[in-house]
Amino acid sequence: MSVFKPFITSDILVSPFKVNKFFAFINNELTGSNVEIDRYIGTNITSSLWTSGSYPTGFINTQDQILVYRSIRELYYSNYLLDPNGSPAATASFNVDGTITGPAYTPNYYNYLSTTLTASRYFPTGSGEQIGVISIPSNLYGEYLQPGSVKISTFSLAFSDDSNGNLIDLFTSTKVGDVIYEHGIIIFTGFQGTNLNDIINNSIYLEFNSTFTIYETQYKCTIRENEFNFSQNPSVVSGSTNSGIVYDFATGSFFSPYVTTVGLYNNSYELIAVAKLAQPLPTSATTDTSILINLDMLS
Repeated sequence: MSVFKPFITSDILVSPFKVNKFFAFINNELTGSNVEIDRYIGTNITSSLWTSGSYPTGFINTQDQILVYRSIRELYYSNYLLDPNGSPAATASFNVDGTITGPAYTPNYYNYLSTTLTASRYFPTGSGEQIGVISIPSNLYGEYLQPGSVKISTFSLAFSDDSNGNLIDLFTSTKVGDVIYEHGIIIFTGFQGTNLNDIINNSIYLEFNSTFTIYETQYKCTIRENEFNFSQNPSVVSGSTNSGIVYDFATGSFFSPYVTTVGLYNNSYELIAVAKLAQPLPTSATTDTSILINLDMLS
């Protein structure tokens, strides 16, 4: 049988903490549909997209590449097209006394920077130049890629992120692209031709850590000295008669019931979680008894 007691606010403590999971994939896993990690080439095509005999909205290879190029440029590099260190726009300053002075410099767009450090984002803008994109789905990277965990290698190339969003060529120690941790996007901007084709179209090894927030909720179940001092276990009642006589051992002044299980219920008295104690716990007739229950949940 059960007895119920509601929680008060001070009985519940929620503590968030980050956890990481390691993933590693080789080429035959990337090219299948089981992990849905996609690789794209983006090309800066300056000629018309119209192809004779096609509809304006038709998906052809040329359109796919320029859409990838322009999407990446707009989302992550729009402030860095004129200068890899950023090209802030001059705007006026509105003073508290009503006057306007200028110029004040501020970026035009939000480009998902990884840190507050001065960013350096190179993006190729010449006609026909290309970028490479590796897109990791959110069901793999979670809330964001763990900084410092991204590693990519081919037969002759190796790359790693520096925890600040920069993708580094491990052989030359130079920056070749960027990692957008919160979107699971890896961008190659420093390669053209054969090397870029090897990364996007040929066999590669990719590893990274995902990040999730788990919320540990601690419930403090307090049994006061004057509460629950009679057992609800039917075994303390004699079954030999219909009178329901309590056995003598349960009526003595030194008897105290034991707690074996704690259930958590919602407002509709529906059981939603069960906590089993390692061994039966006797309640005290002289002091409060507290049982702490920890429950971990994803966000």
